[in-house]
Amino acid sequence: MLALEVGPIGVEVGRGTPVGLLEEDDRVSRKHVRIRRTKGEWLITDLDSRNGTFVDGVQLTAEETFDGEPLIRIGRSLLWAVEDIVSFRDLKGPGAESGPVLGGRLQNAWSEIALASRSGSTLSVRGESGAGKELAARAFHEARFGTGGKAPFVAVNCAAIPEGLAERLLFGAQRGAFSGANADAEGYVQAAHKGTLFLDEIAELDPLVQAKLLRVLESREVLPLGSTKPRAVEIAVCVASHKNLRDEVARGRFREDLYFRLGRPEVQLPPLRERLDELPWLIQRELLLVDAQLSPSVTFIETCALRAWPGNVRELLHEVRRAAHRALAGAAPHDTATLVEPQHLSSEAGLVIVGLPSETPSGRPKPARTPTDEEIQKALEDNQGNVRGTARALGIHRNQLRRWLEKRAPVSGSGESE
Repeated sequence: MLALEVGPIGVEVGRGTPVGLLEEDDRVSRKHVRIRRTKGEWLITDLDSRNGTFVDGVQLTAEETFDGEPLIRIGRSLLWAVEDIVSFRDLKGPGAESGPVLGGRLQNAWSEIALASRSGSTLSVRGESGAGKELAARAFHEARFGTGGKAPFVAVNCAAIPEGLAERLLFGAQRGAFSGANADAEGYVQAAHKGTLFLDEIAELDPLVQAKLLRVLESREVLPLGSTKPRAVEIAVCVASHKNLRDEVARGRFREDLYFRLGRPEVQLPPLRERLDELPWLIQRELLLVDAQLSPSVTFIETCALRAWPGNVRELLHEVRRAAHRALAGAAPHDTATLVEPQHLSSEAGLVIVGLPSETPSGRPKPARTPTDEEIQKALEDNQGNVRGTARALGIHRNQLRRWLEKRAPVSGSGESE
């Protein structure tokens, strides 16, 4: 990946210009597209190219102005327009062959994690579901203890602990502490001794358990259930939540004293939709895990990049695997290479579920659906009529929103600003 600086004068991008960027893409014209950045907006012009210029999946017919971070497709190549390229300038690739895929923005977060590991024994990670909070916790652990695997890393999903069992599971229990306790039981805290305890979704812990956790952190001792003798423990603690812990404190749902002990330093993980530079590597790596003959088409990557992915990397990789198997099912018996195309991606993959509860009474996820007129109208108003921003907020393609606008009389806030 190469980073190209764009200013008010702009740059003309084509095959061989700038040198080293697109020489191998024979579908790119010698002078293909002009890109300018001025007054906080992008001005993008197709230069009568042979195969056209597409922005967010829509072909340009004239110079157009865009805000945000438009995705530009020329030939078989994708360009991502971002406000600041500092974090991308020296990026040789978003991750090693083994280990997490790290784009420019995620590398910034990893640098903050490394700094936190040197300055203290606690870290708070905040991010959406599926954004990689456990990977961040493991990065914190490895920065403190190395990668040799001698120091324990104990991961606990606090939201999945059955009601009433948190104290026993976290702090252990002595034999005879309760009916059925026939032997001493080690808790997660003791298991993490001389290593890292990772408490995911810590905001879900019962307040009484939060109080006992604070005592462990302050005293460096743990008292198992039913015991009168505390045991010394030495642990680093990483906590994570998709909620804002400061807001949870204000609402009385999280202890203020525990927040001040664990809530700082905090690292915010950007969602996948803000880390599009990672997409090609994430997709290619997942396809190779399914079958070495698979590779993504540029339009498959583009389609993935234009979806919201509320489940972030976890959801993306699941849907890429499904697309891979669809592509293999439709391949000829003796094919040695198979392209994964947009039609192999399920229609609901990566879309925001609008206006529905997250689960049915049976506990199964609700399917994605087309938003209602009222939901679209409200999203337009919330985004000041910005079509691209509204489409992303709703988890639909910009073309779908344009068709909706064309079929209806003009409504307040529906001017098609980009």
